[in-house]
Amino acid sequence: MDSKDVFIAKRVAREFQDGDFVNLGIGIPTLVGNYIPEGVRVYFHSENGFTHIGPMPKVENEIDKDLINASDQYVTILPGGAFFDSAVSFGIIRGGHLDATVLGGLQVDQEGNLANWRMPGKKTVGMGGGMDLAAGAKKVIIAMEHTNKGIPKIVKKCTVPLTGIKCVDLIVTDMAVMAVTEQGLVLKEIAPKVTVEQVREATEAEFTVDPDLKVIEV
Repeated sequence: MDSKDVFIAKRVAREFQDGDFVNLGIGIPTLVGNYIPEGVRVYFHSENGFTHIGPMPKVENEIDKDLINASDQYVTILPGGAFFDSAVSFGIIRGGHLDATVLGGLQVDQEGNLANWRMPGKKTVGMGGGMDLAAGAKKVIIAMEHTNKGIPKIVKKCTVPLTGIKCVDLIVTDMAVMAVTEQGLVLKEIAPKVTVEQVREATEAEFTVDPDLKVIEV
């Protein structure tokens, strides 16, 4: 498991309030459920048809092969969980009943546009529930690495197909936490041993720095 991915997931896990109803997308977001702070109850929804997802099984005998999330990973289910069909699952999403969704990203731009489902020229299995989640959740959090092999993923304008328009509220990467506001991107937190100058070098988009800039704690 990549230490950067764990760092990002741990920081995202601190965003939720007790009782929140949250969907986790594929990739780094699936790790978030493993790091919810003690004393905070978060109810995780999976668009393939169930709620109250628990942590991923740690040992072989905890695996139930009938319990998989939307990323085809084995998960657990907590007391009070329920199973339902796709119509109900997407009714929950489209009806605005999710407090938040955590999605991965190929690109996010300074207007809060999100591209996370297809790179031109590469095969893909399809959009999945990404567009519905980006449009339907009350808060959209993007969990991703700051760059892809040194190429910025936070850009001035997305250049790959969009998932959602002006839908992103918060970006959490291995280098920084940025909020999307009406005035543009604001650098709110910075990773330990990372400087603002390094974040600027790794970011194509324009951003301002919060006067109360903090170091990310996980």
